[in-house]
Amino acid sequence: MRAKTGGFTLIELMITVAIVGILAAVAYPAYTQHIVRANRSAAQSFMYAVSNKQEQYMLDARRYAGDATAGDGAGLTALSLSVPAEVSSKYDFAIACTMPTATGNCTASAGVPTYTITATPKATQSDARCDALTLNQSGAKTEAGTASSVSECW
Repeated sequence: MRAKTGGFTLIELMITVAIVGILAAVAYPAYTQHIVRANRSAAQSFMYAVSNKQEQYMLDARRYAGDATAGDGAGLTALSLSVPAEVSSKYDFAIACTMPTATGNCTASAGVPTYTITATPKATQSDARCDALTLNQSGAKTEAGTASSVSECW
């Protein structure tokens, strides 16, 4: 009589491979969504920092700082800010501002001074639900995606 040797049968091995495959199929998309949300949160945090600096700049210079051309970073330079490396690889930032008379890089527009900070996701960060995020001088937040409400993205 032959003694039974230890080991796995092919069926046991195939069942294990199938279970690992199912777990990976469920876990990977959830993981990537988590990474996208974490990067979005970092961009939002930076937008709040820019907003705070804009208000300080307004007190000092009596105007908001803005980009000469959308996304060229002139507004951030005027605010003595730079986009953190972990955020700049995922998002492009632009600052637009308006003043009653054209001043600095702000365009002329009747009414109160305004600014809008826009964070546009790069390809690796794209999410159809929460595309470009904006924050303005009154703290109003918007998103350009297909989300049913702003609170899903902010």
